[in-house]
This record gives sequence, C-alpha cells and structure tokens, in this order.
Amino acid sequence: MTKSKLVMTLLLTSTLGVACIRASAQVAGSQPLGISVSETELIVRGWSVKKGFLGKPVVNDDGEQIGVVHDIIIAPDRSASFAIVAAHQFAGVAQHDVAIPIDQLDFVKGKLTLAGATRDAIKAMPTFQYAHVAGTPTPRAEFLHR
Repeated sequence: MTKSKLVMTLLLTSTLGVACIRASAQVAGSQPLGISVSETELIVRGWSVKKGFLGKPVVNDDGEQIGVVHDIIIAPDRSASFAIVAAHQFAGVAQHDVAIPIDQLDFVKGKLTLAGATRDAIKAMPTFQYAHVAGTPTPRAEFLHR
C-alpha cells in the first residue's frame, strides 16, 4: 500500500470512528453545545452588536445625527428587541436615553438610520429607565410558561 493510500485509509477510519462515537453518545431530546451548520449562515448574514451598533451614531433620512446607540436589550425569547439610543443635547452636555425598536433601525449607505426621526422627536420621547429592566435575565423555562 502506498504512503498516500495509507494516510487516506487512516483518515477515513478515524473519521468513521469519531462519527460512530458521536452517534452513540447522542441522547434523544438533547441539544449539543455550539451551533449547527445551518445556524452558521445566520451568523454570517447577521449584524454584530459590538461592531455595528454599540457606540455608533444614529442618523435620520437627511444624515443628521440624532443620537448614539448605548445598549441593546435582548428579550427572553432571544430576540434583540430594543436599541437604547442616547440623544445628546447641547453638544453632549445632557443625555436623554430612549428605547427604539430594533426593527425601526436600518443600515442605509453604511449608516445606522432611523427613518423619519428628528432630534426634537427623540427628545420628546419618554426617557428610558434601567430601573425597569431586570438585572438578572429571566430563565427561558420561566419565560415560556408565562
């Protein structure tokens, strides 16, 4: 047997052996740690909160900056539900945090955009209060039974 055939045989044997071990170790109803191959596609097509949102300016349709994203609220159902946008007043001296539904934000020409917004509209919104947000997330099992 040639060296290359021997290497291929060993690789195939070890791969089949690992597959058999994994198959025998699975338990019905269990979920392996990590992500599946199909979930990888969601990650590739998704947005990074750190790179795309946090600390980024939010502009309106005219390109006027109306605030900066300071936080993202994740609902117990695992969805990113709200962006906390800080509307700066008078060159950043005062700050007014507001909650904006994530689905109202979009990337337009490379900028995080809130269509139809104005500085006055953001300032007129109720102030977001962290006191109303749970410090420790609700376990999914408890959330699903509500």
